[in-house]
Amino acid sequence: METALGESLGRPEEVALPEPFQMQAEEFRLLRASLADGRSQAQDVTLFILIDGRIVVIRKPFHPPGVWRPPSGLVRESEELLEAARREALEEAGLEVELERYLLRLRPTFVHAGEEVRWTSHVFLARRRGGALRPRDTREIAAVRLVSAAELQGPIRERLIRSGLGGLRYRAELADFALARLRELGVIPLD
Repeated sequence: METALGESLGRPEEVALPEPFQMQAEEFRLLRASLADGRSQAQDVTLFILIDGRIVVIRKPFHPPGVWRPPSGLVRESEELLEAARREALEEAGLEVELERYLLRLRPTFVHAGEEVRWTSHVFLARRRGGALRPRDTREIAAVRLVSAAELQGPIRERLIRSGLGGLRYRAELADFALARLRELGVIPLD
């Protein structure tokens, strides 16, 4: 499956994160629970959806104020990565997307109280084909909006880090790697 992706969407840059992400008890419990819900692959798809040079971000109801991040979601047990990416774009952002590039494959480890979960994030560049910027899964997603790359790497990144949550700190680092890759590819301008 990933070989076919590499041929159609390019080979992702492989990113091994040497330091584990320390999680708080509740976020680690939620991570573990998500894997018991028919999603035992311990992997997600993350989407950098560009609209007019800006990036789609979502806010979950339980996020601290000012915390936004690109849409992402767990890959279901028998689901292809492309199918998962399209489903998440529709559920979280209300958008039908065309995947343009397989940007990154990150391999973080999340830890809490001596337990660990090894993870894989598949990061894609996508463009809107249709739909309206409005979440369909309103239980999971509180809001969706567009931000500049500078906002994502500036004030939004600072809020992710300041949250004190390992999962959000990971999302800040993922965004750093993805934005660097998008600049390298000439998709977004260098700052």
